[in-house]
Amino acid sequence: MPDPYKLMMDPYLSLMTAANATTTLKLGTGIALLMERDLFSQAKTIATLDRLSGGRVMIGTGVGWNQEEFENANPHPFRKRYTVLRETVEATRALWTEEEAGYNGTFVNFDPVWSFPKPLQPGGPKVFLGAMGPVGVKHAASWADGWYPVDVALGDVAASVAAFREQVKEAGRDPDDVEINIQIMDTSNMDKLKEYRDIGIQRATIGVNMELWDKPEAALPMIEEYARIIPALQA
Repeated sequence: MPDPYKLMMDPYLSLMTAANATTTLKLGTGIALLMERDLFSQAKTIATLDRLSGGRVMIGTGVGWNQEEFENANPHPFRKRYTVLRETVEATRALWTEEEAGYNGTFVNFDPVWSFPKPLQPGGPKVFLGAMGPVGVKHAASWADGWYPVDVALGDVAASVAAFREQVKEAGRDPDDVEINIQIMDTSNMDKLKEYRDIGIQRATIGVNMELWDKPEAALPMIEEYARIIPALQA
């Protein structure tokens, strides 16, 4: 495992700090491993963050790549991880929206409980599934609020986006209701950002080099640089 991963702080506490320092910026995780935390505590934590931030939270999630980590934190089979994640998200949504929420799935089960506070956003924060493989993309198309791919793993991005939207239609959903948030790794390429905008991608997350993760004095100038180009992308 790369050393920077070992130093990552809790995403929800970190986002609360960001919420206190801003007023309009969206606050998102990428990627929160929802299956590796207690379901009830996590639902309450995210709901609390959403309320205290004024309803600005988005959740990027995924199944993770580390089987050993998954099995240390989760009693369910690794080969069924996408189904487990779907049930985890469905159960979390129930806790966010129902007065007395229960869930009966293959892997996630609990009797009706009370869970408060509810998120400020109606229905709770949107959940974006980070996935590039065929199984993960199929799940994103069928139940996630949005798709969260990494551009370098897609090859032809425009073709991948078109194929994803077709899968959304095949799942009986409206592609306009399923947002795409792409992780862009070529951070200096303004033309690529415009291209992604023009094919209908709603949002791009700019990658920060691992060597800068604990160096805000280097990361903040990069953020300021991209803040200046946002008006050109919105034109």
